[in-house]
Amino acid sequence: MAGRYNELFHIVSSRHTLFVELSRSDSFTPFGLQLGYPFPRLVKAGDLDGGPPFMKSGTLSTAALEVTRIHSRNIFNTAMTASPFNRLVPVNSALAVDSCADNGSANAFVTFTEEDNENDAIVVKYRVPSSEIRGIVYAPPLPALSFSPLRDKILFLKRRSLTPLAELARHEEKLAGIRIDGKCNTRSRMSSYTGIGIHQLMPDDSLGPEKEVRGFPDGAKINFVSWSNDGKHLAFTIRFEQYESSSSKLRVWVADVETGTAKPLFQSPDIYLNAVFDNYVWVDNSTLLVCTIPITRGNPPKKPLVPSGPKIQSNEQKIVVQVRTFQDLLKDEYDEDLFDYYATSQLVLASLDGTMKEIGSPAVYTSMDPSPDEKYILISSIHRPYSFIVPCGRFPKKVDVWTADGKFVRELCDLPVAENIPIAFNSVRKGMRSINWRTDKPSTLYWAETQDEGDAKVEVSPRDIIYTQPAEPQESERPEILHKLDLRYGGISWCDDSLALVYESWYKTPRTRTWVISPGLKDASPRILFDRSSEDVYSDPGSPMLRRTPVGTYVIAKLRKENDDGTYVLLNGDGATPEGNIPFLDLFDINTGSKERIWESDKERYHESVVALMSDQKEGDIHLNDLKILTSKESKTENTQYYIQSWPDRKSCRITDFPHPYPQLASLQKEMIRYQRKDGVQLTATLYLPPGYDPSKDGPLPCLVWSYPGEFKSKDTAGQVRGSPNEFAGIGPTSALLWLARRFAILSGPTIPIIGEGNEEANDRYVEQLVSSAEAAVKEVIRRGVAHPNKIAVGGHSYGAFMTANLLAHAPHLFACGIARSGAYNRTLTPFGFQNEDRTLWEATNTYVQMSPFMSANKIKKPILLIHGEEDNNSGTLTMQSDRFFNALKGHGSLCRLVILPFESHGYAARESIMHVLWETDRWLQKHFAAGGGGAAELADDFKVGNSIPGKVINVITFPSFGPGT
Repeated sequence: MAGRYNELFHIVSSRHTLFVELSRSDSFTPFGLQLGYPFPRLVKAGDLDGGPPFMKSGTLSTAALEVTRIHSRNIFNTAMTASPFNRLVPVNSALAVDSCADNGSANAFVTFTEEDNENDAIVVKYRVPSSEIRGIVYAPPLPALSFSPLRDKILFLKRRSLTPLAELARHEEKLAGIRIDGKCNTRSRMSSYTGIGIHQLMPDDSLGPEKEVRGFPDGAKINFVSWSNDGKHLAFTIRFEQYESSSSKLRVWVADVETGTAKPLFQSPDIYLNAVFDNYVWVDNSTLLVCTIPITRGNPPKKPLVPSGPKIQSNEQKIVVQVRTFQDLLKDEYDEDLFDYYATSQLVLASLDGTMKEIGSPAVYTSMDPSPDEKYILISSIHRPYSFIVPCGRFPKKVDVWTADGKFVRELCDLPVAENIPIAFNSVRKGMRSINWRTDKPSTLYWAETQDEGDAKVEVSPRDIIYTQPAEPQESERPEILHKLDLRYGGISWCDDSLALVYESWYKTPRTRTWVISPGLKDASPRILFDRSSEDVYSDPGSPMLRRTPVGTYVIAKLRKENDDGTYVLLNGDGATPEGNIPFLDLFDINTGSKERIWESDKERYHESVVALMSDQKEGDIHLNDLKILTSKESKTENTQYYIQSWPDRKSCRITDFPHPYPQLASLQKEMIRYQRKDGVQLTATLYLPPGYDPSKDGPLPCLVWSYPGEFKSKDTAGQVRGSPNEFAGIGPTSALLWLARRFAILSGPTIPIIGEGNEEANDRYVEQLVSSAEAAVKEVIRRGVAHPNKIAVGGHSYGAFMTANLLAHAPHLFACGIARSGAYNRTLTPFGFQNEDRTLWEATNTYVQMSPFMSANKIKKPILLIHGEEDNNSGTLTMQSDRFFNALKGHGSLCRLVILPFESHGYAARESIMHVLWETDRWLQKHFAAGGGGAAELADDFKVGNSIPGKVINVITFPSFGPGT
């Protein structure tokens, strides 16, 4: 895997765990995430921020309990079921602000007057939803959790609930594809922690009393919490919300873990952190390398009243440049100067004894990665000439090796601006990429280089070559070829000279392969360990668990058994089956391929997962009898708790006792249902019913369907079951499940596979397959007698909003109304690809037009509620999309409503905004179900629908995608 700070992030929600190898130097594009789960999070013993991380290219892999530095504040607010990364949630699920008491009033909100009459007068104040919904959303969030490197202590990182709108109203600089808070000199809209509690993990695996980290002023907001490698110190940053004061900038503090006492790292009050890109790293146990705001920096550049000339772009060389609809790009010379002003850092080496030294010259440093032996630092930076058509992740990039005390050693690469990366999936930047330290060596570098000019459409063998080289090679020492790949490189899990796993994949096939190599044995031939379809979840063997080394890196954990010379690793998998996920842990012989299942989730009532190794703090192989793991356990109605399990007696000790986050829904009913669409594809969905509901007595309910389409190359893999029926029902602040409190039925995440087998592209039959999937879902809930045929609504976020509009246009007989949030509706505005479509508008004109609900606005006769953030920065979903779609609907006399949320981005973060979205949605459902707005009544003739008692609405929810162009 990557180096110490360029390794893995590991985030655990109440339901899911995702491990992804990071290659932070590749890109700075924000990765939107789910916001608002009120559950405890487990995070790495490394760097913790209040928000979600950048997503980098890499490979799925099991990791130890640590998370890399987090930068982005681009957040989604709904759960996701159909994305390839459908298990990702942030470390800090709720933005850190004071809770708003549920007192039945809107005193905490900006208020004006409104005439809410039948003519839908414009709302001019923020509203709050019903008390049933408010009571769930206002529930105080539980802490995020982090284990120490030695696994002897655990942090409880305390959080507050939703942020006030005033936080979002702070001025943002929108530069080079990112958004910057100039007052803090960070990415904008950072959440934070309010306190840190330290618990000792006792010998019997119970938790000792809490020790509060103290010493910093009351009201401080905490970010970027990071353990030192020896676990004796914590570093973190604090800031204050004094909007007109420079004290709102971040300062670095360090706490002694034994005493809990914290103090500033820098004695001078004038040294502040620059957290626009990287922020700080531990170089060793007593030294940090910090990106600081240059002390000599003056005031921001002033925008000239009169420009120096016109804005000109030119392509006189006739270069093919196709880019997606990136937002917040640089526009002119002034923007370039402003970007340099905020992004430029001075690197400072600071010791815990108070000494400090500036190293290097001020520059736009984007990452700092110490070598495992702490002798070198891998330094990445970007520089001019900048681009006006791509974000900063594609700016000219320089990667150097320095000594740990700041002396320049050598330049690894200086890559030009990457404006012409082809839009085809698996296309990459030319030159060296994914440059990292080997985690099993003191100071050895490795990287990949494309052999196809970065263009996935070029057929060449090999496609990628992996190279390796010492930090300071001899004068004649050339980079050594480690491995050649015919698919696209996806990362490496290191172990030692005898074992490493190399990953490659290809989107179009879809195919994924894992190679076994022996990096220190020249005569050893690489061999394929796994070769499978990436869509086939049933064949997934799991990922190798990693152990933490004494120097703080992570390598594949090797296990040994009594009187057995085999080479064993632990494979941790989701265990997808036709009955749902049954997570497992296999003892796998890497040489023979034989495996023994040593742990498996309880599949009858609970959903359990292996979170991390807890017996990994010592050098060498782990004996099976000494194995200790951290697991999570949950059920449909019991929220996640964490346990430590030990071998050989398999003793299990519960270490947390978190209360139920919403006891009013503790007895909700959940069932994973299966049904089939007319072309024979098997479909699944999760059906939620209110506590105490009995269809035979209560009759059908109003129903909300919330889903998200996904692309597949095979009918068989499209029909596979994903998820577990025993997972706890997580309810975020804008989740469809909130309407269980309003006695709705919720059909969550009904699978909507868009399949393109063979040479066929999936989107060529998008509308047909979309309608067929939705019709099958609606028929199923009617057949079960839980959904009132005239009171079924459909909704979704992002690509789910796009789905919602298409269903109202092409399947009006199914739904009474729709809710579409932050969607894109006119695909001609995203002409160089969107979502998983990598053909251009000119290559697939009919597909673009037929998929665009904007082109079918005249067909939409059912009520549709459009909601969009005014500051949406997601690629493809410009706010203009909802504005123009609304005008098209209004121009055809459609019943529609458009709500633009001030200051909100692609996901919604402010308390006022979230409450208002819930109010709008609730009002829309109640109004158009009470009106008997039609729906799937004709489908009811095919079934016996039980007692036809008028019910309430089941809301169909669509989940956001994290792919480009959503």
